Parts: sequence; structure tokens; C-alpha cells
Amino acid sequence: MQIKVLFFGLLKDVCGRAEDCLDAPSDATAGGVFDHYAALFPKLAGMASSIVIARNQEFTTRAHPLAEGDELAFLPPVSGGSGTMIHEITDPAGHYFALTRDPIDLRGLETRLLQGFDGASVTFQGVVRNNTRGRQTLRLDYECYEAMAIRKMAEIGRAIAHEFPISRVAIVHRLGTLEIGEASVVVVATSPHRGPAFEAAREGIDRLKRMVPVWKKEYFSDGEVWVEGEWDPNAPRAGAA
Repeated sequence: MQIKVLFFGLLKDVCGRAEDCLDAPSDATAGGVFDHYAALFPKLAGMASSIVIARNQEFTTRAHPLAEGDELAFLPPVSGGSGTMIHEITDPAGHYFALTRDPIDLRGLETRLLQGFDGASVTFQGVVRNNTRGRQTLRLDYECYEAMAIRKMAEIGRAIAHEFPISRVAIVHRLGTLEIGEASVVVVATSPHRGPAFEAAREGIDRLKRMVPVWKKEYFSDGEVWVEGEWDPNAPRAGAA
């Protein structure tokens, strides 16, 4: 059977490709496919404890059996507007989630969420800074597993809206090349009172950093590097059954 295999972030460099089509045996598992590529690219094997596998845009374990036409993605640790959105979801409750390659319209996002009974609107904005550990940063490039990322952003937002007494929440992430001072991600939470809005906005960005497959490459005057973050402890790893 044929399996579509995707590589993201640093793994594209390690394996020399962004995707592959693999003829797999009928009893193939997610872990077996990972082991196939780990044998071809030994560096991949050394990273197994930090790589997460997704099958058809959902996290999966090594033991999960595969079927004809499955899409299998190997995901390195996540590193954790106006204009055309690449993907967007508007929840019936008014929550909003989107990926864009254009500058994020902060004011428009806040206005979109606010309702007459809201007494607070809290916005977290992650911006590109000009240095990392004293090393001058020129710019950043963001990429993601788009179909999975937008679904995870919506899952996170809906869970937060259920857990905190807020009215609405929005999460928007920008992709592509970002210059110093530009916003890469925005989380907005609105509520009748300020406390829950602050808590929800912070929880939103914390979960996004651990659970949404987004990666960034940082460019310096003397080189470039994929920034390695950290998966949520509960995300299944390629190196564990």
C-alpha cells in the first residue's frame, strides 16, 4: 500500500525532502515507517525521543496500524490579521482561529470578539525580537503543518472557552518571513471580568506552544538554525511504543 510521508522543520533538512511516497507492507505501523526512515537517516533515529508522529492530521502512536492512502507526518519539537487567511475557523460561539501570511490586524481581531456585556479584552502578542542569547537576529521564517495546526488551534480555543468563564477567544498565527518587531502570533480573550480573560490568554499561548505544529527558522548574520522547542509531555513520541 502507498503512504504519503511528510517532514517538517529541521526534519526536512535531515532527510533532504519535504515529503515522500512510500510503498509500505500491508501490516505497516506508524512506528515501522518511522524506523524505515531512521535507518536511511541515522540522525533521525537520534532525535526519536523528541519527534511526534501524526496520522491523517491527528497525533498517533508507533503501534497504530496504517491503511492505504494514509498521510503520515513526522513533527520535530514545536517552537514554539487583515488580508487573506490561509485557513480560518469561525466557531458558532464566535471564537475565531486562523493562519495567515499577512500582518495580523490586532484591532480588527479585538473588535470581532467584543460583545456589549464584555468588560475586558486581553490580547497577547508574540513579536519577533532582534536577538537570541546575545546573537543578532535578522528575521524569522515560520512554517507549519497547516491542516493539523488550524484544527489544533480550534481544539485549544474551545477547550479554554469551556474551562474559563470567558465570552470568546481568538488565536491567529502568521506564517512565512517575519521582520523584527512583527507579530507572529496573537491570542485574544474577552470576558465580563478581567481575571478570566488574562488567565485564558496566557493559557492559550502556553498550549499553542506545546501542541500546535508550528516551527521557526532563525536567521543571523553568520548562519541560520531551526529553533527547537518542546512538545506537550502527553504527545506520543516516535521513539516510544
